[in-house]
Amino acid sequence: MIDALYQHMEWADAAVWRAIAATPEAEKDAKVRERMLHIHSVQHAYIFVWRGVEPVIPGSAHFPDLQSIRDWGREYYRLLVDTRNLDPSQLDRPFPIPWAKRLEEQTGRPFSSVTLRETLLQIPMHSHYHRGQVNTRLRELGGEPPLVDFIAWTWFGKPAPEWP
Repeated sequence: MIDALYQHMEWADAAVWRAIAATPEAEKDAKVRERMLHIHSVQHAYIFVWRGVEPVIPGSAHFPDLQSIRDWGREYYRLLVDTRNLDPSQLDRPFPIPWAKRLEEQTGRPFSSVTLRETLLQIPMHSHYHRGQVNTRLRELGGEPPLVDFIAWTWFGKPAPEWP
């Protein structure tokens, strides 16, 4: 199921990027830019964490336009390890997240430990949440947000992503 969630996530990311490209107002919209950069920054951050290295995420100034953010987001899927090749015995081991202590301080409460499996689920769920925000913004800008629900992807025959 994890593999299917990642296949869907790439398809959905590509569909939202196509809708952004079809909405001229989105190219200069700060909210679209911020949300898409956030989605792909978090995706990339977890690649580093899964590899056991400190995340190095470029800031907004590194990306001159939305296309550069899109290209970086697409690169994530080339870097992603094939989730089908993960060792099942490792999925439920505790998995430390480097920024958890900072968030504990911000929220004023201790966090329970998480597992590798839970981090693998976090990324598609986090991305889906923020794609919904982008789709709302696209509608506000006069665009047509794509139907990117997991069940829609399944209904459509689980198509491959079509990046703009």
